[in-house]
Amino acid sequence: MQTNKLNINSIVDDAKFTPFHWSVLLWCLSIIIFDGYDLVIYGVALPLLMQEWGLTAVQAGLLASTALFGMMFGAMSFGTLSDKLGRKKTIMICVAIFSGFTFLGAFASTPIEFGVLRFLAGLGIGGVMPNVVALMTEYAPKKIRSTLVAVMFSGYAIGGMTSALLGAWLVADYGWKIMFYIAAIPMICLPLIWKFLPESLMFLTQKGERDKVAEIVQKISPQQNITTSTEFSLNEASNEDEAPLKALFQQGRTFSTMMFWVAFFMCLLMVYALGSWLPKLMIQAGYSLGASMLFLFALNIGGMVGAIGGGVLADRFHLKPVLTIMFSVGAVALILLGFKSHQILLYSLIAIAGAATIGSQILLYTFVAQFYPAAVRSTGMGWASGIGRIGAIVGPVLTGALLTLQLPHQMNFLVIAIPGFIAALAIFLVNLKASVEKQTIESIDYSKRTVRELS
Repeated sequence: MQTNKLNINSIVDDAKFTPFHWSVLLWCLSIIIFDGYDLVIYGVALPLLMQEWGLTAVQAGLLASTALFGMMFGAMSFGTLSDKLGRKKTIMICVAIFSGFTFLGAFASTPIEFGVLRFLAGLGIGGVMPNVVALMTEYAPKKIRSTLVAVMFSGYAIGGMTSALLGAWLVADYGWKIMFYIAAIPMICLPLIWKFLPESLMFLTQKGERDKVAEIVQKISPQQNITTSTEFSLNEASNEDEAPLKALFQQGRTFSTMMFWVAFFMCLLMVYALGSWLPKLMIQAGYSLGASMLFLFALNIGGMVGAIGGGVLADRFHLKPVLTIMFSVGAVALILLGFKSHQILLYSLIAIAGAATIGSQILLYTFVAQFYPAAVRSTGMGWASGIGRIGAIVGPVLTGALLTLQLPHQMNFLVIAIPGFIAALAIFLVNLKASVEKQTIESIDYSKRTVRELS
């Protein structure tokens, strides 16, 4: 009997967009929306928490960082765990953790209780991000991979916008706890996630789950003729990639790995400094609580537009120049935010800052996902994200400390802008030759073809 061999990587890369892809995209998008919601609600609740518990700016910044400490450990541990346990199970564990402990945060009666619960919720918030990105990356057709991952991860901004809008409408009448009650919804949806979210096709192939692989391949590529004699294979891993963590520093990837970590650190510092303190900064500048929530909404609108627009541009050119330009432009926008301007210009600058921080964070995940081999993809994203969480921890504390110094308004934004220029330099220095060689060459060839077609 003649054996029919099918390469999983080639099938995924060359597939057309099918209803199955829609399903993966929508479920991953939904998970990220709630992940973003659960993270941003602290910025919504912060002004009321400071008033209710009599917190200083530094104490409030430290309280914000408890979730970010959790995210750091969650990103590193769950990112590595999923390479052994599987993406789907790991994602479900993370959803249960961040949804459950965020909900319990509504019942905290002291800052210490609240901080412990936010730390535990942060484990799930940080752990789910690299795994959902890895899952979407593994299923997305190559020609639209950056776009699909960016669209999916724009759910983070949608969650932030939802949190800001609900905060503007509900918090004044019902208090900050209502925001945390809503966070229980993802936990209720876990049975649906179990039923409809697929496991990683690469993981199933490695584990020899042939029937499941065949079922998914038929959905991805209906024209494939799959029989009982069909064998499924993956691209061969390099012999030098001996262990997931060690592989991040092999085959000339050491310098680029360090640059990714620097970029994540700086980017997340800006994201969480703005996410935690933008409403408070605007209140101090003379705006009302409701108006300051709308600034947070504009920030996340910019993040969504930046992620999707940047993804489209990256599929035509490359993530490296797109990210370098976005970080640079965003840093300039943050500097300009420190000066008085017309309201339309003010909202525009905030949206640009959101595109360059939240949007760039999303594209950074995409860049890392495409840079590393599939066998260590979650580990690469988990560690980059985990190291970046140190910046996320520093961001709110640094901003809180700046506010206690009572510096001029523009100085606060200048300090937040500096990491943007550093992140731009780090991405500029990433060595694409250390990426998966075949993917890099194909990506460059596709970009050149697209540029010629546009010309």
